[in-house]
Amino acid sequence: MEDNFAGLTTEKINPATAHIDQCTTLEMVTLINAEDKKIATAVERVLPEIARAVDAIAERFQRGGRLFYIGAGTSGRLGVLDASECPPTFGVSPDLVQGLIAGGSGALIKAVEGAEDNVNLAAEDLTGKNFCAADVLVGITASGRTPYVLGGVDFAKKLGAITVGVSCVENSALAKAVDIAITPVTGAEALTGSTRMKAGTATKMVLNMLTTAAMIKIGRVRGNLMVCVQATNDKLRDRLKRINETLGMRNEV
Repeated sequence: MEDNFAGLTTEKINPATAHIDQCTTLEMVTLINAEDKKIATAVERVLPEIARAVDAIAERFQRGGRLFYIGAGTSGRLGVLDASECPPTFGVSPDLVQGLIAGGSGALIKAVEGAEDNVNLAAEDLTGKNFCAADVLVGITASGRTPYVLGGVDFAKKLGAITVGVSCVENSALAKAVDIAITPVTGAEALTGSTRMKAGTATKMVLNMLTTAAMIKIGRVRGNLMVCVQATNDKLRDRLKRINETLGMRNEV
């Protein structure tokens, strides 16, 4: 693959923030906020694809399958974050939704050089988790071209698993490789190439929808209440009490 990163929309220079280093603090954050306002619109444009992915994930959950996120850097961290929130929020096993990051758990806090460029590493990581055709793989890469993610998608497709791709660049290699492509095009970042900003925020929004909507569809939510929340601290114990009280009142009506 030719490394023409400069042509990616996520790598372009944003003219609106070209002189952000000369702004007052209020002007700086105003410019960033103006860019952030574009994110929800970008996600809104791909809601049909998100819905397709949710249906696929929920269907696999109901058949005993699992959901795996794979990514590198910010993308990998966002996948691990979303996966780690599912057990306490929805009372599911930690095995149901899993996040894998290039370079392993150490890469969550410190970059592991070269890991994201290893096209074979994701297959090794997925094999270690007994990934199979019954599962769903969501590959996450803002650029849509990270070798670690593309290698994982190729591995999953050969097994017959459903593949979903989340990227922020039009017509990316990832979008072309997966069964369901989710591509919120967020454009040039406030800081050139810093995809932890708009692209990262869009990705977080998409992942929130994937797991939340899938958990609703498999019955882990009643009304809009998290009826399976794990009460592991005072806040959650109080929340669970209020949920039970609300359900009791609804049942009396």
